[in-house]
Amino acid sequence: MEYVTLNNGIKMPILGYGVYQIPDQEECEKCVLDAIHVGYRSIDTAQAYRNEEAVGRALKKSGIVREEFFITTKVWISNAGYEKAKASIEESMRKLQLDYLDLVLIHQPFNDYYGTYRAMEELYKAGKIKAIGVSNFYPDRYIDLAQFSEVVPAVNQVETHVFNQQVRAQEIMKKYNTQIESWGPFAEGKNDFFTNPTLQEIGTKYNKSTAQVALRFLIQRGVVVIPKTVNKERMEQNFNVFDFELNSEDMEKVTALDTGESLFFSHYDPQTVEFLTDYGKKGLE
Repeated sequence: MEYVTLNNGIKMPILGYGVYQIPDQEECEKCVLDAIHVGYRSIDTAQAYRNEEAVGRALKKSGIVREEFFITTKVWISNAGYEKAKASIEESMRKLQLDYLDLVLIHQPFNDYYGTYRAMEELYKAGKIKAIGVSNFYPDRYIDLAQFSEVVPAVNQVETHVFNQQVRAQEIMKKYNTQIESWGPFAEGKNDFFTNPTLQEIGTKYNKSTAQVALRFLIQRGVVVIPKTVNKERMEQNFNVFDFELNSEDMEKVTALDTGESLFFSHYDPQTVEFLTDYGKKGLE
């Protein structure tokens, strides 16, 4: 495993396992145990995924000591604000059966995320959270938060894949010493990702799949990745990306796939913001 060092000295695996869209408790628990068996030690969940308890059970059943894991969760929109956020993070720790979290992120840049961040800063200083950061923060809101916070975000998790490489956003994060982390490294299959001719051609050269080429490309750019799959063989395949390296020519070919645009949504779009905030107001019950 390769690691990145966050701005406070904490080491984070550059490859982890994401549990987005695995709400079924039994399936999620099995998937996390499979991932741990494969070798994953970084697990990324969120309050909104509704599977923190399943992740917690899997961690316990694995029999592996707590210190080997790097566990991330995220505070949802409905839990924004100092008091609510603090209580929700403590509830997340209870569900995960952990006495500290390795990384906590603000899931979306809506509602009172300043209050949320203050609660996270307090828990960070108390040692309950090893690192704090944000998710889905575009450069404008990210800079604003970074400029007016005591603790600069350690991580910003944003949509990052071969079709939306976040080059400019990554440059801005580097300026503030914030680590970029990818959600959706496979673009959730959009744009015929898995049959992309460029990725297939490069994959044939290295005897690797399109998914492995895409992960390797991001890793070589210093991007933390958390691919999600419920298939153990694919978990193994996604994990097996440290035994080859793309040369500069291949890196350039993949770089040329960048459209610079989201394949999912834009936080600059009023309809998207209305949808997410309306959804957030409903809470997680």
